[in-house]
Order: sequence, then structure tokens, then C-alpha cells
Amino acid sequence: MLASHPWNEAEKHLISSDPVMSQLIDRYGPCRLEPNDGFFAILCNSIVSQQLATKAAAAIYARFAAYYAGDVSPARVAESPAEDLRALGLSNQKVAYVRDLAAKTLAGDLTPERFPAMPDEDIVKQLVTVKGIGVWTAQMFLIFALNRPDVLPTDDFGVRKAFMTLYRLDAMPGKEVMETIARPWRPWRSIASWYLWRSLENK
Repeated sequence: MLASHPWNEAEKHLISSDPVMSQLIDRYGPCRLEPNDGFFAILCNSIVSQQLATKAAAAIYARFAAYYAGDVSPARVAESPAEDLRALGLSNQKVAYVRDLAAKTLAGDLTPERFPAMPDEDIVKQLVTVKGIGVWTAQMFLIFALNRPDVLPTDDFGVRKAFMTLYRLDAMPGKEVMETIARPWRPWRSIASWYLWRSLENK
């Protein structure tokens, strides 16, 4: 009997629809996805952390957030001298990316305040207009910031690896194979993906 919590319905559905998911839920317990409404700061963190090891990314973003005393806002990022941002550890390219994010937000091309009421597809369309933000980053935002329940990040290496291991596939699967396996998970593919990531933690 699953105790009541925010993702209780999702877990019941996954348990009844897929024996692999049932085993993962039994092993790892309740899903702990929680929303985070600091949307602009989260997107800055995504950009700053790209192509870096986890520890290095965390250190650079910590300096970035400290530079703004925790108040990472579009206006403050837009007015920051490029040399200051580079001194925090951002490359020239990432300086350009966070400035583009700030500029598009200030111009109203990106509307984070409206995201909670917008469909997933419209949010992705807005986000990918920002330099340095692609579909994968947008999907991570949907899952971890907005907790949208039915996102399947088929380009994520970890998710693909978990599919291959857990479903005993001969090779890393492509999008079509993953979508076929994941069809019974709908409308809770984000929660299923969370369990796939968890399955990799001790590997």
C-alpha cells in the first residue's frame, strides 16, 4: 500500500502498467520531484553548467549566484559587465548565452511568469529561441522546475542507458523504441523517467 503523497496516483499507474517500473518504485520509494519557481535562475544554471562535470558546474554557478547575492534576475544579468561574468568562470560563449536569456526575458519574448499556465510545447518553443538552450534543456526544465508529468526525454543519455539495461536491449535505443516501451506510462512519463535516472545512481 503506497502512502499518500503528491505522486501517489502516478506510482499506482506505473506499478499496474509495467513490472519494471513496479520493481523500481519498490526499490526507490516515492518520487521526490518537487517544483521550483525560480525559473530565470534555473535557466541560468542550466546554461552555466553545460558540458561541465557536476562538481565544477556547481562551483561556478555558486559563484554566479553569490555575485548577485542570490538575486539572479534578468535586469541584473543584463547589466553585468562581461569581464565580471568571465571572472566567475563563464566562457565567452556562456556569457553571450546568459545575456541572450536576460535580453529575451526583458523584451517579453520569453515569459517565465506565464509558464505555469502554458502547454509544454509552447514553453519548449519559447525556450529554444534562447542561445544555448536546446530541446533537452527545455525538457529538463519542464520536468525539474515545472514538474510537468508527461515528458519523455529521449535524447537524455542516462534515460537511454537505463532503458537499455532495464529492458535488456541489445543496444542504446532510439526515440521510437523508447516511446513504444513508454506508451503504457502515459500520462506519467516524467515520473517514470525519474525512476530511470534513480536506477543509475549506484552503477
